Amino acid sequence: MDKSDFATAINCIDGRVQAPVSNWIEEHFDVRYVDMITEPGAVRVMALGPLGTMRSIKQKAIVSVKGHHSSLIAVVGHHDCLAIPIPQEEHLDYIRQSVERVVSWGLSVRVVGLWVNERGEIETICDTGRSDSTG
Repeated sequence: MDKSDFATAINCIDGRVQAPVSNWIEEHFDVRYVDMITEPGAVRVMALGPLGTMRSIKQKAIVSVKGHHSSLIAVVGHHDCLAIPIPQEEHLDYIRQSVERVVSWGLSVRVVGLWVNERGEIETICDTGRSDSTG
């Protein structure tokens, strides 16, 4: 199978998570590039709004999927997020809700929810491309 060119990540602006997320997606999904859409506390925005910001993220994702033919959208939350100072389990719920929202856009791409833990390691929370997916 040839390597796809692009994936898309909806991620927090926190600089600690940009490179680890991009590198992990490139390695685990065999892509060359990751279009990064960033917003403080992106998974809370995707789950709860505000609607205008959510629409902006959606439009950027559409550009990535249609223009770069991204085959995957990853929605990413992380430990120690300044914009979402809540317990981890609530944060993981936002990730799951965000994945559901992205799926509702009907872009016909695989959607994964990722968590960057306190050690900077990436954990898959849900994956629409797996039969045992929780989201």
